[in-house]
Parts: sequence; C-alpha cells; structure tokens
Amino acid sequence: MSEAFYTDKARIRASFERAASSYDSAAVLQREVSDRMAERLSYIKHQPQVILDAGTGTGYGAAQLRTQYPEAQVVELDLAHAMLCASRERQRAGDGLLKKLFKRSQPWQVCADVERLPLADNSVDMIWSNLTIQWVNIPDSVFSEFERVLKPDGMLMFSTLGPDTLFELREAFGGIDHATHVNQFIDMHDLGDALMRVGFAEPVMDMDKIVLTYDKVRDVMHDLKAIGAHNATRDRSRGLMGKQAWRQVEASYEARRRDGTLPATYEVVYGHAWKSTLKKKGNTLPDGRQVIEFVKPGSWPGKV
Repeated sequence: MSEAFYTDKARIRASFERAASSYDSAAVLQREVSDRMAERLSYIKHQPQVILDAGTGTGYGAAQLRTQYPEAQVVELDLAHAMLCASRERQRAGDGLLKKLFKRSQPWQVCADVERLPLADNSVDMIWSNLTIQWVNIPDSVFSEFERVLKPDGMLMFSTLGPDTLFELREAFGGIDHATHVNQFIDMHDLGDALMRVGFAEPVMDMDKIVLTYDKVRDVMHDLKAIGAHNATRDRSRGLMGKQAWRQVEASYEARRRDGTLPATYEVVYGHAWKSTLKKKGNTLPDGRQVIEFVKPGSWPGKV
C-alpha cells in the first residue's frame, strides 16, 4: 500500500471537529446509508444489551439503534469531541418534557479512535459503524479491535466506501499535479479478507452505488467540506490551487453533465460478521516457545 494512501489522523480529527455544526445539513449520503443498514437489522435475529456505535458522528444512527433496541445501552464513540456534543444536543432536543423532568440520563459517550478502543475485552454485544472505516489506514487494526471488545456471538455491522467512490472528481483532478486530491478507499474483497484474518466468522459483504447530483462542481466540494470529508491522504497538496488549474478541473467534470446535473458516485460497501464462539487453541508452551502443527498433505487438522 503506497504512502499516498495513508490518511493523516490529526487532519481527520480537526476536519470533523470543524464540521460538527454543518454536518447535518449536508450528510444526505450518511443518513441514507444508515437507513439502509437499519433496515437490514430487521432481518437479523439478535438482541444486544450493549451496542457500540463506532463513529457516531452527530448521532443519527445511535437514535435509530435506540429505537430498534429500546432496552439496550448504546455507547456513542467518535474521534471528534464536537461531534459527540452535537449528538448530545440532538438527543436533548428530541426528548419530551417528561423525559427531561424525570429521566435526565446522558448518553454514554467516548471520544476515541476506532483503532484504539478504550473498552474492555468482551464488553459489547454488537458494533455498528456507519461510514467510518474508510478513514483508517489498515482494516486489520480496526477489525482486530472490534473483535476484541465484542462478546462471543457478538455481531459487527458496518458500512464503508469502496474504490469507485468519487471517481468523477478523482479523474477531473487527474494530470493537474502529482499530489492526491481525493481520498482512496479499500476494496470490498480486501475488507472481507481482513475480517477473516482477525477471526470473524461468516462475513457477508455486498455493495451499492449511490449517485448524488449537483448543479456545480463547487457544490460537490462544498458538501464534502460541510461533512468534514477533506482529502486526508499524506501525499495531498498543501497549497492552494491556482485559477487556471481549477478551471481545468471544472471543465473535465463538466463533460459528465447529464440532464442538467453533475453526478457524484459513492460505492457503498456493507458488511456484517459474527465473533466466533470457538476459542483458539493455545499455540505456545509455558516457557513461551511456539508450537507449530504439521498437517498431513491433503488432510485437514484433526483428520487423517
């Protein structure tokens, strides 16, 4: 994986801190994907008591989870503190007078990185993560953390973005310079492989393409800025783009105009998997030496 792919976590945090107040006005895609994920939950038999909303944003998905599982405790986690504050205000605004008077409990919130969860092993029954995993560099790290904090038989449900996301914008910037101008995203099959590597069982992956339409190229950029989705790759340009270069980008994007609007395509990847109840066999001796099992060619372990 190239250095250009890697995202700058400090920039991601800062972008979402600034975008907390404008996020809801532009988060059309995030709400649509959350609705589709919530619909999928109705087909899965699972009654969690503790749910982690990993990357809660302003709490839209957390509200859906509380409705779907009214007896469950939903823990909201986000990298940006301002997002958690916005979620708390959303919940306060949604509470009726009686709830405000007689039930003044605050939502459980944690400001942390999904790749370093400050939660105990085997502490949650379900993890929900809507359009957050695309901001991590190595999927194994976040999936390993998810697997660690899930209880046996716990479920992970997530959405993220695939490589074809914003391909129109990426191609419009092509040839402008050697910098990256649009975030890059991990392929669905690589995500499925990562789930298997860290020990998840029965991973199911599928994909949708959602196309938003805009009047102007600048409107696409405005919405990305409003939700905090800045280019966070390490190889991004640090300077301002000149007028001539921007006119070139606009002209390239304009060639895609159809029926009076410009498309912005999002490849949305969905996945869910279960934490296996099978405990891994010990593979070390008391003195720390590793035990390596040799398997007879053409047979499975334990079979002759």
